[in-house]
Amino acid sequence: MNKLKMAASALALCAMAVPASAEDVKVGVISILEGAFAALGQDGIRGAELAVLETGGEVDGNKIEVITMSSDASPDSAVNAARKLIEQDGVDIIVGPLSGSEGLALRDLSKSYPGVTFLNGSSAAQDTTLRDSSDNFYRFGGDGAQWMVGVGDYAFNDMGYKSVAVIAEDYSFPYTQVLGFMTEFCEAGGKVPEKFWTPIGNKDYSSVVYSIPQDVDALFVALGGADAVNFLTQYSQAGGEKPIIGGSITIDQSILDSKGPFKKLLVGAPAGTPTVGDYDGDEWKAFTASYTEAFPDGFSAPSIFAHHYYMSAKAAMLALDEVDGDLSDDHAAFRAALNDLTFTTPTGGTMRLDKNRNGVIDNFVTEVYEREDGSLGNRVVKVVRDVDQLLGQDEEVFLASGPVSRDNPSCP
Repeated sequence: MNKLKMAASALALCAMAVPASAEDVKVGVISILEGAFAALGQDGIRGAELAVLETGGEVDGNKIEVITMSSDASPDSAVNAARKLIEQDGVDIIVGPLSGSEGLALRDLSKSYPGVTFLNGSSAAQDTTLRDSSDNFYRFGGDGAQWMVGVGDYAFNDMGYKSVAVIAEDYSFPYTQVLGFMTEFCEAGGKVPEKFWTPIGNKDYSSVVYSIPQDVDALFVALGGADAVNFLTQYSQAGGEKPIIGGSITIDQSILDSKGPFKKLLVGAPAGTPTVGDYDGDEWKAFTASYTEAFPDGFSAPSIFAHHYYMSAKAAMLALDEVDGDLSDDHAAFRAALNDLTFTTPTGGTMRLDKNRNGVIDNFVTEVYEREDGSLGNRVVKVVRDVDQLLGQDEEVFLASGPVSRDNPSCP
């Protein structure tokens, strides 16, 4: 039996056969397991489980019990899942959620539960940590604007796109992605004459497809899961030919592994992401090998969701190890360890937190390409190191621009 399978067996025993004791650590994982983002949410669970599997299911003799709960991308569902995990299951740590507005809701909820530490999954709305942050809410993966750094400049100066229409879901994470793209694109001289905001789970994009201005050079698409597949399929069927610029989850491996002729639209698409399926770094190769060995039913490479849930769960395991599992005094020592934690990420960078407990990250500008076997992957165009949440700007000036929304930012 290989090492990961032995670890998986040990984890299963911890969760099912061993009664909880004072030294057990209960970790609640919240992810979306229904609706348009279900496939993405399942990969988030895989990432968290992988981090625990690597410990053999215990840290310094403290058994790690993982309890999973589904949400549905709505703030209320994430809050209800967290309350159930805390009040009924007695979890010490929560890893999650997946989606942007869910993260804002759990950030607010965390203030009512000072004896629980919340580590964000892949939720990437800007204000989860930037404004009104919570002392017991941590985000090791950065926000959606950080994930787009480098793309706006690349689209304008390297791809030659001067005018771009936006198609995105109508909630906090895509607003944040659009901010990251437009900050550079507009500063370079680009224009965004139209934004189309669509609800999560939308199935009919015909009104959007036939309203796209014909004089734009490209489309910036910030849709995820089934929403991305549905839009791209309908746009392709309508004969759409505008080049695509991808949001981070629009070109994620979870989408590239989907079936359908729409994928021809994505070949050559630039995008921004902290996770690259075909990255050539040694750490990423090792991470991918562990992922595919542990989860042969997963994607061909870890998605951004697996990566980010893994990093949060990994941070929890490292900090628990540093304090010998001590969660006393409302996790005081544990949180001090998290605040000061640095570790090498699966993409080879060094993860550290800023003063708001938000990750300073390395970001990749990528391009979708066709592999020799006909499948699609992402290759790295350039790497932008040490991207902070202020996008390199003065804090006072950045905050004065106000929270992201449908209309903020806009090109002057």
